[in-house]
Amino acid sequence: MTKAVRHHVVVVAYDDVELVEVACVTSAFDGANRLSANPPYEVRLVTPEGRPVRCSSGLVLGSQAALERTRGPVDTLLVVGGPGHGAAARNARLVEHVRRLAGLGGRVASVCTGASVLAATGLLDGRRATTHWAYAHDLAERHPAVHVDAAPLYLRDEHVCTSAGVTGALDLALAFVEEDQGPALARTLARMMVTYLQRPGNQAQISMFVDAPAPGHRTVRQAVEHITGHLDGDLTTTALATRTGVSGRHLARLFLDHLGQSPARFVRTARAEAAAQLLVSTPLSLASIARRCGFSSAETMRQVFLEHYGTTPSQHRTVHGSARHTPATGDPVPRRDGR
Repeated sequence: MTKAVRHHVVVVAYDDVELVEVACVTSAFDGANRLSANPPYEVRLVTPEGRPVRCSSGLVLGSQAALERTRGPVDTLLVVGGPGHGAAARNARLVEHVRRLAGLGGRVASVCTGASVLAATGLLDGRRATTHWAYAHDLAERHPAVHVDAAPLYLRDEHVCTSAGVTGALDLALAFVEEDQGPALARTLARMMVTYLQRPGNQAQISMFVDAPAPGHRTVRQAVEHITGHLDGDLTTTALATRTGVSGRHLARLFLDHLGQSPARFVRTARAEAAAQLLVSTPLSLASIARRCGFSSAETMRQVFLEHYGTTPSQHRTVHGSARHTPATGDPVPRRDGR
Protein backbone atom coordinates (compact mmCIF):
# COMPACT_ATOMS: atom_id res chain seq x y z
CA MET A 1 0.00 0.00 0.00
CA THR A 2 1.40 3.40 -0.99
CA LYS A 3 2.11 5.67 1.95
CA ALA A 4 -0.15 8.74 1.98
CA VAL A 5 1.42 12.12 1.31
CA ARG A 6 1.65 14.14 4.52
CA HIS A 7 1.42 17.85 5.26
CA HIS A 8 4.50 18.65 7.35
CA VAL A 9 4.00 21.28 10.07
CA VAL A 10 6.93 22.62 12.09
CA VAL A 11 6.10 24.59 15.24
CA VAL A 12 8.97 26.66 16.66
CA ALA A 13 9.00 27.17 20.45
CA TYR A 14 11.50 28.69 22.89
CA ASP A 15 11.78 29.41 26.62
CA ASP A 16 8.93 31.42 28.16
CA VAL A 17 6.55 30.44 25.37
CA GLU A 18 2.75 30.64 25.76
CA LEU A 19 1.48 27.07 26.16
CA VAL A 20 -2.06 27.90 24.99
CA GLU A 21 -0.74 28.98 21.60
CA VAL A 22 1.23 25.76 21.16
CA ALA A 23 -1.82 23.75 22.19
CA CYS A 24 -4.22 25.61 19.89
CA VAL A 25 -2.28 24.95 16.71
CA THR A 26 -1.13 21.41 17.49
CA SER A 27 -4.55 20.30 18.78
CA ALA A 28 -6.27 21.72 15.70
CA PHE A 29 -4.07 19.75 13.33
CA ASP A 30 -4.39 16.62 15.49
CA GLY A 31 -8.17 17.02 15.50
CA ALA A 32 -8.16 17.35 11.72
CA ASN A 33 -6.24 14.07 11.52
CA ARG A 34 -8.83 12.35 13.69
CA LEU A 35 -11.45 13.59 11.25
CA SER A 36 -9.54 11.88 8.41
CA ALA A 37 -7.63 14.84 7.01
CA ASN A 38 -6.24 14.08 3.58
CA PRO A 39 -3.35 14.66 3.42
CA PRO A 40 -2.87 14.09 7.15
CA TYR A 41 -0.77 16.50 9.19
CA GLU A 42 2.57 15.54 10.66
CA VAL A 43 3.40 18.04 13.40
CA ARG A 44 6.84 18.53 14.93
CA LEU A 45 7.60 20.84 17.85
CA VAL A 46 11.18 22.06 17.49
CA THR A 47 13.24 24.09 19.96
CA PRO A 48 16.79 25.48 20.13
CA GLU A 49 19.16 22.54 20.48
CA GLY A 50 16.17 20.24 20.97
CA ARG A 51 15.98 21.19 24.65
CA PRO A 52 12.75 21.12 26.66
CA VAL A 53 11.35 24.66 27.02
CA ARG A 54 9.77 26.20 30.07
CA CYS A 55 6.39 27.73 29.29
CA SER A 56 5.30 31.04 30.78
CA SER A 57 2.94 29.08 33.04
CA GLY A 58 5.90 27.19 34.52
CA LEU A 59 5.14 23.89 32.80
CA VAL A 60 7.96 22.25 30.87
CA LEU A 61 7.33 21.19 27.28
CA GLY A 62 9.39 18.51 25.58
CA SER A 63 10.85 18.97 22.10
CA GLN A 64 10.65 16.56 19.18
CA ALA A 65 13.69 17.90 17.32
CA ALA A 66 16.42 20.51 17.38
CA LEU A 67 15.61 23.63 15.40
CA GLU A 68 19.17 23.72 14.07
CA ARG A 69 18.98 20.17 12.68
CA THR A 70 15.46 20.40 11.26
CA ARG A 71 15.28 19.94 7.50
CA GLY A 72 12.51 19.84 4.95
CA PRO A 73 9.97 19.20 3.85
CA VAL A 74 8.19 22.04 5.69
CA ASP A 75 4.74 22.77 4.33
CA THR A 76 3.75 25.05 7.22
CA LEU A 77 6.20 26.81 9.53
CA LEU A 78 4.59 28.28 12.68
CA VAL A 79 6.39 30.46 15.24
CA VAL A 80 4.41 30.78 18.45
CA GLY A 81 4.59 33.66 20.90
CA GLY A 82 4.92 34.28 24.60
CA PRO A 83 6.76 36.51 27.07
CA GLY A 84 10.06 35.11 25.78
CA HIS A 85 9.50 36.49 22.27
CA GLY A 86 11.89 39.41 22.79
CA ALA A 87 14.80 37.19 23.79
CA ALA A 88 13.97 34.82 20.93
CA ALA A 89 13.97 37.68 18.42
CA ARG A 90 17.41 38.76 19.70
CA ASN A 91 18.80 35.24 19.38
CA ALA A 92 20.68 35.49 16.08
CA ARG A 93 21.06 31.73 15.72
CA LEU A 94 17.35 31.05 16.31
CA VAL A 95 16.35 33.81 13.89
CA GLU A 96 18.71 32.51 11.20
CA HIS A 97 17.30 28.99 11.39
CA VAL A 98 13.73 30.29 11.24
CA ARG A 99 14.74 32.24 8.12
CA ARG A 100 16.32 29.09 6.67
CA LEU A 101 13.20 26.98 7.22
CA ALA A 102 10.99 29.77 5.84
CA GLY A 103 13.06 29.67 2.67
CA LEU A 104 12.02 26.10 1.90
CA GLY A 105 8.95 27.40 0.10
CA GLY A 106 6.10 26.48 2.43
CA ARG A 107 3.49 28.54 4.26
CA VAL A 108 5.01 30.71 7.03
CA ALA A 109 3.06 31.97 10.02
CA SER A 110 3.37 33.51 13.46
CA VAL A 111 1.01 33.47 16.39
CA CYS A 112 0.72 36.49 18.68
CA THR A 113 4.16 37.88 19.60
CA GLY A 114 5.81 35.24 17.44
CA ALA A 115 5.58 38.04 14.88
CA SER A 116 8.61 39.57 16.62
CA VAL A 117 10.70 36.59 15.52
CA LEU A 118 9.39 36.70 11.94
CA ALA A 119 10.04 40.45 11.85
CA ALA A 120 13.63 39.85 13.01
CA THR A 121 14.17 37.54 10.01
CA GLY A 122 13.10 40.32 7.62
CA LEU A 123 10.23 38.18 6.31
CA LEU A 124 7.64 40.78 7.29
CA ASP A 125 9.35 43.76 5.66
CA GLY A 126 6.96 45.47 3.26
CA ARG A 127 4.07 43.27 4.39
CA ARG A 128 0.93 43.88 6.43
CA ALA A 129 1.18 41.99 9.71
CA THR A 130 -0.68 41.72 12.99
CA THR A 131 0.19 40.64 16.50
CA HIS A 132 -1.35 40.87 19.96
CA TRP A 133 -2.84 44.36 20.24
CA ALA A 134 -0.79 45.15 23.38
CA TYR A 135 2.49 44.60 21.48
CA ALA A 136 1.58 46.14 18.13
CA HIS A 137 3.07 49.57 18.89
CA ASP A 138 6.35 48.03 20.01
CA LEU A 139 6.54 45.85 16.89
CA ALA A 140 5.91 48.86 14.65
CA GLU A 141 8.58 50.91 16.43
CA ARG A 142 11.21 48.19 16.26
CA HIS A 143 10.45 47.24 12.64
CA PRO A 144 9.32 50.33 10.69
CA ALA A 145 9.43 48.38 7.41
CA VAL A 146 6.53 46.22 8.64
CA HIS A 147 3.00 47.56 8.09
CA VAL A 148 1.56 46.64 11.50
CA ASP A 149 -2.23 46.46 11.80
CA ALA A 150 -3.36 45.65 15.35
CA ALA A 151 -7.04 45.21 14.52
CA PRO A 152 -7.54 41.87 12.69
CA LEU A 153 -7.48 38.40 14.22
CA TYR A 154 -5.14 37.31 11.45
CA LEU A 155 -3.70 38.58 8.20
CA ARG A 156 -2.34 36.86 5.12
CA ASP A 157 0.12 38.54 2.79
CA GLU A 158 0.95 36.04 0.03
CA HIS A 159 2.39 32.96 1.78
CA VAL A 160 3.12 34.76 5.08
CA CYS A 161 0.45 34.83 7.80
CA THR A 162 0.37 36.57 11.17
CA SER A 163 -2.26 36.28 13.88
CA ALA A 164 -3.39 37.97 17.06
CA GLY A 165 -2.89 36.82 20.58
CA VAL A 166 -3.38 33.51 22.32
CA THR A 167 -6.65 31.95 21.09
CA GLY A 168 -6.23 33.77 17.78
CA ALA A 169 -3.91 30.84 17.15
CA LEU A 170 -6.97 28.61 16.89
CA ASP A 171 -8.63 30.91 14.35
CA LEU A 172 -5.48 30.81 12.22
CA ALA A 173 -5.18 27.03 12.49
CA LEU A 174 -8.83 26.58 11.49
CA ALA A 175 -8.27 28.85 8.50
CA PHE A 176 -5.32 26.68 7.46
CA VAL A 177 -7.37 23.49 7.87
CA GLU A 178 -10.14 24.98 5.72
CA GLU A 179 -7.58 25.95 3.07
CA ASP A 180 -5.99 22.48 3.09
CA GLN A 181 -8.99 20.22 3.72
CA GLY A 182 -12.07 22.22 2.70
CA PRO A 183 -14.80 24.00 4.68
CA ALA A 184 -16.77 20.89 5.67
CA LEU A 185 -13.94 19.33 7.65
CA ALA A 186 -12.96 22.71 9.16
CA ARG A 187 -16.52 23.30 10.37
CA THR A 188 -16.74 19.82 11.88
CA LEU A 189 -13.40 20.41 13.60
CA ALA A 190 -14.60 23.74 15.00
CA ARG A 191 -17.70 22.07 16.43
CA MET A 192 -15.57 19.30 17.90
CA MET A 193 -13.35 21.91 19.56
CA VAL A 194 -16.44 23.83 20.77
CA THR A 195 -15.41 27.07 19.13
CA TYR A 196 -16.80 29.49 16.54
CA LEU A 197 -17.18 28.16 13.00
CA GLN A 198 -14.78 30.21 12.55
CA ARG A 199 -14.14 33.89 13.21
CA PRO A 200 -13.15 35.78 10.05
CA GLY A 201 -9.64 37.15 9.96
CA ASN A 202 -10.83 40.75 9.70
CA GLN A 203 -12.86 40.54 12.91
CA ALA A 204 -11.55 42.95 15.52
CA GLN A 205 -9.31 41.52 18.26
CA ILE A 206 -11.03 43.42 21.05
CA SER A 207 -14.68 43.89 21.83
CA MET A 208 -15.53 47.11 23.65
CA PHE A 209 -17.76 45.05 25.96
CA VAL A 210 -14.74 43.18 27.35
CA ASP A 211 -12.02 45.75 26.70
CA ALA A 212 -10.41 47.05 29.88
CA PRO A 213 -9.96 49.46 31.49
CA ALA A 214 -12.92 51.85 31.43
CA PRO A 215 -12.11 55.36 30.18
CA GLY A 216 -10.30 57.34 32.86
CA HIS A 217 -12.01 60.66 32.09
CA ARG A 218 -15.25 61.00 34.05
CA THR A 219 -17.27 62.56 31.22
CA VAL A 220 -16.13 59.99 28.67
CA ARG A 221 -16.81 57.15 31.10
CA GLN A 222 -20.27 58.51 31.78
CA ALA A 223 -21.03 58.73 28.07
CA VAL A 224 -19.69 55.22 27.36
CA GLU A 225 -21.71 53.69 30.20
CA HIS A 226 -24.85 55.35 28.85
CA ILE A 227 -24.15 54.20 25.30
CA THR A 228 -23.56 50.55 26.18
CA GLY A 229 -26.63 50.49 28.44
CA HIS A 230 -29.03 52.29 26.08
CA LEU A 231 -28.18 51.17 22.57
CA ASP A 232 -31.76 51.62 21.39
CA GLY A 233 -31.92 55.23 22.59
CA ASP A 234 -30.96 58.61 21.14
CA LEU A 235 -27.17 58.41 21.01
CA THR A 236 -26.41 61.34 18.75
CA THR A 237 -23.44 63.43 19.81
CA THR A 238 -25.81 66.25 20.70
CA ALA A 239 -27.91 64.02 22.96
CA LEU A 240 -24.84 62.56 24.65
CA ALA A 241 -23.36 66.02 25.16
CA THR A 242 -26.59 67.22 26.79
CA ARG A 243 -26.64 64.19 29.11
CA THR A 244 -23.01 64.70 30.18
CA GLY A 245 -23.27 68.48 30.50
CA VAL A 246 -20.73 69.51 27.88
CA SER A 247 -20.90 70.87 24.36
CA GLY A 248 -21.01 68.52 21.40
CA ARG A 249 -17.65 69.84 20.16
CA HIS A 250 -16.02 69.32 23.55
CA LEU A 251 -17.40 65.77 23.84
CA ALA A 252 -16.07 64.96 20.37
CA ARG A 253 -12.62 66.21 21.41
CA LEU A 254 -12.72 64.13 24.60
CA PHE A 255 -13.63 60.98 22.66
CA LEU A 256 -10.80 61.53 20.19
CA ASP A 257 -8.31 62.19 23.01
CA HIS A 258 -9.32 59.24 25.20
CA LEU A 259 -10.76 56.66 22.78
CA GLY A 260 -9.20 57.62 19.47
CA GLN A 261 -12.55 57.90 17.68
CA SER A 262 -15.62 60.10 17.41
CA PRO A 263 -18.73 59.51 19.55
CA ALA A 264 -20.67 58.54 16.40
CA ARG A 265 -18.11 55.89 15.44
CA PHE A 266 -18.06 54.51 18.98
CA VAL A 267 -21.86 54.22 18.90
CA ARG A 268 -21.82 52.43 15.52
CA THR A 269 -19.24 49.95 16.77
CA ALA A 270 -21.12 49.34 20.03
CA ARG A 271 -24.33 48.65 18.14
CA ALA A 272 -22.58 46.37 15.64
CA GLU A 273 -20.95 44.32 18.41
CA ALA A 274 -24.20 44.02 20.35
CA ALA A 275 -25.94 42.89 17.17
CA ALA A 276 -23.21 40.31 16.56
CA GLN A 277 -23.78 38.89 20.04
CA LEU A 278 -27.55 38.66 19.54
CA LEU A 279 -27.13 37.05 16.12
CA VAL A 280 -25.16 34.13 17.55
CA SER A 281 -26.99 33.77 20.87
CA THR A 282 -30.67 34.35 20.07
CA PRO A 283 -33.25 33.31 17.46
CA LEU A 284 -34.45 36.92 17.02
CA SER A 285 -35.06 38.14 13.50
CA LEU A 286 -32.74 40.68 11.93
CA ALA A 287 -35.43 43.36 12.20
CA SER A 288 -35.85 42.71 15.93
CA ILE A 289 -32.11 42.77 16.54
CA ALA A 290 -31.82 46.01 14.57
CA ARG A 291 -34.48 47.64 16.78
CA ARG A 292 -32.91 46.40 20.02
CA CYS A 293 -29.50 47.71 18.99
CA GLY A 294 -30.74 51.11 17.91
CA PHE A 295 -30.51 50.80 14.14
CA SER A 296 -33.19 52.60 12.17
CA SER A 297 -33.74 49.49 10.02
CA ALA A 298 -32.32 46.06 9.22
CA GLU A 299 -30.76 47.57 6.10
CA THR A 300 -28.93 50.20 8.17
CA MET A 301 -27.66 47.44 10.45
CA ARG A 302 -26.53 45.52 7.39
CA GLN A 303 -24.49 48.46 6.09
CA VAL A 304 -22.83 49.08 9.46
CA PHE A 305 -22.15 45.34 9.84
CA LEU A 306 -20.47 45.25 6.43
CA GLU A 307 -18.30 48.21 7.42
CA HIS A 308 -17.33 46.70 10.78
CA TYR A 309 -17.04 42.95 10.02
CA GLY A 310 -16.80 42.73 6.24
CA THR A 311 -19.81 40.42 6.10
CA THR A 312 -23.62 40.65 6.36
CA PRO A 313 -25.61 39.88 9.53
CA SER A 314 -27.19 36.82 7.96
CA GLN A 315 -23.81 35.48 6.83
CA HIS A 316 -22.41 36.09 10.32
CA ARG A 317 -25.30 34.13 11.83
CA THR A 318 -24.84 31.26 9.38
CA VAL A 319 -21.07 31.03 9.82
CA HIS A 320 -21.22 31.16 13.60
CA GLY A 321 -23.86 28.50 13.95
CA SER A 322 -26.93 30.39 15.05
CA ALA A 323 -28.90 29.22 12.02
CA ARG A 324 -29.84 26.27 14.21
CA HIS A 325 -32.10 28.60 16.22
CA THR A 326 -35.78 28.69 15.36
CA PRO A 327 -37.02 32.29 15.09
CA ALA A 328 -39.15 33.40 18.02
CA THR A 329 -42.91 33.62 17.65
CA GLY A 330 -43.88 36.67 15.65
CA ASP A 331 -40.45 37.14 14.13
CA PRO A 332 -40.09 36.32 10.43
CA VAL A 333 -37.35 33.99 9.29
CA PRO A 334 -34.33 36.13 8.28
CA ARG A 335 -33.91 36.52 4.54
CA ARG A 336 -30.84 35.09 2.85
CA ASP A 337 -29.75 38.51 1.62
CA GLY A 338 -29.23 39.76 5.18
CA ARG A 339 -32.16 42.22 5.20
